[in-house]
Amino acid sequence: MENKNVAERDLIEGLNMIEREKGISKEILLETLENSILTACKNEFKNADNISVNIDRESGVVKVYANKTIVEEVTDKALEATMEEAKKAHPRKKFAIGDSVLIEVTPKNFGRIAAQKAKQVVIQKIREEERKAIFDQFSGKSRDVVTGVIQRYSGKNITVNLGKCDAVLTEKEQIKGENYRLSDRFKFYVLDVQNSQKGTKIVVSRTHPELVRRLFEAEVTEVHDGIVTINAIAREAGQRTKMAVSSNDPDVDPTGACVGLNGARVNAIVDELGGEKIDIINWSDDPAILIKNALGPAKVLSVDVYDDEKCARVIVPDNQLSLAIGKEGQNARLAAKLTGYKIDIKSESQAGDFY
Repeated sequence: MENKNVAERDLIEGLNMIEREKGISKEILLETLENSILTACKNEFKNADNISVNIDRESGVVKVYANKTIVEEVTDKALEATMEEAKKAHPRKKFAIGDSVLIEVTPKNFGRIAAQKAKQVVIQKIREEERKAIFDQFSGKSRDVVTGVIQRYSGKNITVNLGKCDAVLTEKEQIKGENYRLSDRFKFYVLDVQNSQKGTKIVVSRTHPELVRRLFEAEVTEVHDGIVTINAIAREAGQRTKMAVSSNDPDVDPTGACVGLNGARVNAIVDELGGEKIDIINWSDDPAILIKNALGPAKVLSVDVYDDEKCARVIVPDNQLSLAIGKEGQNARLAAKLTGYKIDIKSESQAGDFY
């Protein structure tokens, strides 16, 4: 009897500890446990529809009750009880034939069954609540930046430890040429957060253009506060990014704010991205001016915009053509992505080819 009482006290003390340390309600655990034990009762009682389980919230004592109808002569022991049985169970109550009465039917050695169920239920509930807590935490970080540590390789994918859980960095979301060594720390863009029976699956990225935006929001106070707006980003991860910015305050230079004193702000982000070049240009609602700015550092002589075709013809000095196009066409390609216009570039001596 003493061992039984000890086990019951241990159950309540264990649930109290879980509530304190894991933040999981003891009441939720007890209700879950009662339902689980009730399911187990179906093996003991062929018809469990009239069965209920109660765990005393203070002592941890588990009792099973059957809701029976009082009859003069019992024909079904599972569903019926005599007047004598009803009075024995509840001496102070008055009953009449046809009334319902709760009769305790706790099986012998039921404490062992309850203890086994309690362990299973508690472990399962802890896992469920921890998965839910992780999902709730990281679903709120979707489209945000997190810091993680390279943990292990799974084929071409990389597992990243985010503290309480792991994330996956797929081959597609890795910057080509970037060296991901075990235990190295990086910042990642949270691409997707999914909840499933197996747990929370988090997919992160090092290549997404929004990673650059979030890094500037963290590094540049004016961007974080909404004084400077990042209007557009075009990125070829690991190589070069072009970013167009504007200011809501005439006294604040948007490009200067993002570059920082002696380039401190932009250099911090360049370092985080492994040396990736970042061109910061002024945004303009005028497509011609925006295209001219986007082709920097090349000088532009003229820009003719054809809105219907979403294209532009650009003329640059002869000695600026290769700079405007860029190595393997990268400068012109990023300018086109940034502005949304197809850009055709000719040197001054080739301008006649446009007409």
